[in-house]
Amino acid sequence: MIHADHDDNLPDDEEALPLPPSKSQRKRDMHALQDLGEQLVALSVDQLKKVPMPEALADAVREAKRITKHEARRRQMQYVGKLMRHIDPEPIQAQLDVFNGLSKAEIARQHRLERLRADVLDDEKVLQRIAETWPEADFQQLRMLRRNALKEREQNKPPRAFRELFRVLRDLDAGAAAPPADEPQDDDEE
Repeated sequence: MIHADHDDNLPDDEEALPLPPSKSQRKRDMHALQDLGEQLVALSVDQLKKVPMPEALADAVREAKRITKHEARRRQMQYVGKLMRHIDPEPIQAQLDVFNGLSKAEIARQHRLERLRADVLDDEKVLQRIAETWPEADFQQLRMLRRNALKEREQNKPPRAFRELFRVLRDLDAGAAAPPADEPQDDDEE
């Protein structure tokens, strides 16, 4: 008697059916969602407002932030994980990556600002380019920071002005991305 291989008897469309995830994989996925929930609870209130999530999940996260008893907090975190199983975690993870500086856009922004800082130190004329991009910039402060950063480099001192120059450029860039404070914002949710 010749035994045919079991796979040879299956039609082509049955071979292509994916297997359901194993119990271990489902458990790993649930733990990953709970870890994501822990990251949400660790955020500040302002950061939490920027994370795209359903209101029920936001309420559960706020409640978890409030709870201090160990067992009650553990149960609340399990509840947060349970709620997260019913939503797409990708937008939440993307926002957390932005907060942590891990998104590709945030990394590219950091590199662009670092190059701009290096250009400012190499050539004072770059300040004119900054003036065109950000007219609200304090050029006296930028010139002073440039001068101090160059002195620090020459004297092998700690790079305080070098770092401060980056912070000023980062704040200018972030201010350009945000709507001006004096303009009213449209609230469609009223």
